[in-house]
Amino acid sequence: MNIAHWLERAAQRTPDALALLRGALPEADYAEFGRRAAALARWLVEDLGVAPGDRVGLFLKNRTEYLEALYAIWWAGAVAAPINAKLVASEAAFIVEDTEAKIVFVDDTVDLAHAAFEGRTIDVLCDPFRRARDGVAMAAPLARAPDDLAWLFYTSGTTGRPKGVMLSHANLMAMTYSYLADVDAVTGECATIYAAPMSHGAGLYNFVFVLKGARHVVPASGGFEALEVLQLAERVGEASLFAAPTMVKRMVQAARSGNRTGEGLRLVVYGGGPMYLADIKEALQVLGPRFAQIYGQGETPMTITALPRDAHRLDAGPEGDRRLASVGQAHSVVQVRVAAADGTELPAGEAGEVQVKGLTVMSGYWRRPEATAETLAHGWLRTGDVGRFDDEGYLTLTDRTKDVIISGGSNIYPREVEEVLLTCPGVREAAVVGAPDPEWGEVVCAVLVADAGGPDDATLDRHCVAHMARFKRPKRYLRVAELPKNNYGKVLKTSLRDLVRGDAAQA
Repeated sequence: MNIAHWLERAAQRTPDALALLRGALPEADYAEFGRRAAALARWLVEDLGVAPGDRVGLFLKNRTEYLEALYAIWWAGAVAAPINAKLVASEAAFIVEDTEAKIVFVDDTVDLAHAAFEGRTIDVLCDPFRRARDGVAMAAPLARAPDDLAWLFYTSGTTGRPKGVMLSHANLMAMTYSYLADVDAVTGECATIYAAPMSHGAGLYNFVFVLKGARHVVPASGGFEALEVLQLAERVGEASLFAAPTMVKRMVQAARSGNRTGEGLRLVVYGGGPMYLADIKEALQVLGPRFAQIYGQGETPMTITALPRDAHRLDAGPEGDRRLASVGQAHSVVQVRVAAADGTELPAGEAGEVQVKGLTVMSGYWRRPEATAETLAHGWLRTGDVGRFDDEGYLTLTDRTKDVIISGGSNIYPREVEEVLLTCPGVREAAVVGAPDPEWGEVVCAVLVADAGGPDDATLDRHCVAHMARFKRPKRYLRVAELPKNNYGKVLKTSLRDLVRGDAAQA
């Protein structure tokens, strides 16, 4: 089944329901949303020669036309290859060339200064797109098999060239069902705000809102502005959004400064990076119980574990804090285990690699058979994350396998050290990496963003020793104005290691 059938059915079932909004202003109801997607699909097939299985790129910022183009691609039986609008031309061109995209939808905000774009681009703000959107509609979405490719999800490439994760129609449907079962029971009265890039997590969550005939709200800015999101939620009501932890922090800051309480927000689903205990507790204090956490990867989109709203409590004592520090329990559509290096499943309490199998797991990486074989081993997706289960099935992540620091033969998990550093007054952000050391193999180095006049090294040392074993404390502290992050808000540990090595060389 083609996932575009969900839009076709929503247009039939609730044609007058509001579908697309630019800010708080209506753009289209479901009848019009479906008609536009079908008309664009006919144009792709009949005028532009797009065939089932062809790849079509989307390189544009968040806007309502993004959803129209996205569903036109599936309606035509083609494969969507979204590209983060913040990438420079050479980075985006790699994805265009890797997918052999026949067409790339663009707008006037992206960098197209690369030969890969010549003759392939369609500007969604120009007349040809708008005329096609108003043209004759294709009768129905083209038939696709459940395992047919639907979305090429390119990884963020923090350790090298991004890889195209192959996600089928069935993968995306299972992900959607799991959201309804494990995260939130969306209804037609709900809305989703696209504040994070639609090329990734925020865009993947469109399906549940199309399935339920709910509203799709694109901020007027086309991106994330904390105050704008809070104001927009107040205006549209019953609003949910997907947000990286850094976005949540900015929303909390904006709410504090404006004496806002999160009115109109139904749910903030956070993920995509570590959420520290102190940060989520502050968010709950300021905005209330409006949060759920998901842990997933592009390779099993948005579906490994979930920590629902009812687990986000401030009055549950140490047990509640332990759960808040976890990433929740396994999603309904997957099995999750923690395994040793030899693939043996480990019991609760022991740390190992998190591995997943189930209906959402990718079929592999696009044209990367060796990477696929390495990642999909013995029927399990190897996430590269280190974690441990407790006796109730709550999973706590400690780090990425490649980020674990081995100092003097002892494993040190950077996240544990970061959690402690963030509780020290004056420390706003902290990231920990290992640096080569001739005596210990590696030593712990902390890179901090601190308030002016913040804690000195001696104060940080005392704080760390008071809260964790002495061997885990950082041996060096480096202060920076901001931590290096990629376009999705993830801290770039590779850049931090280079920074730490450069600092050591100058010392």
